[in-house]
Amino acid sequence: MKLDNRIVELIAIGSSVTANCQPCLQYHVDKALEFGASDSEIAQAIEIAMMVRKGAAAKMDKFASSMSKTVSSNAGVPGEGCGCS
Repeated sequence: MKLDNRIVELIAIGSSVTANCQPCLQYHVDKALEFGASDSEIAQAIEIAMMVRKGAAAKMDKFASSMSKTVSSNAGVPGEGCGCS
C-alpha cells in the first residue's frame, strides 16, 4: 500500500523540523496544504517533530557531556572517527 501525498508531506514536515531545515519546512507545509492537510494536522506534525528533536538533543547533550569527561583521560589515543573530517 502506498502512502497518499498528504501523509507523505506530513512526514516530510516532521523530518524538516528534526533536520532544522527552514526552507524544507516551508516547502513541505505548502505542499501539505496543497494535498489537503488541515492546519491542525500540520501543527500536530510540527509539535511531534519538536518533541522528537528535543528528546534527541537532550540525549546527545548527555552523551557529549560524558565524552568531554573521558577526553582528558584518553588524550593522545587515536580513534577511528566517523569520517566527517
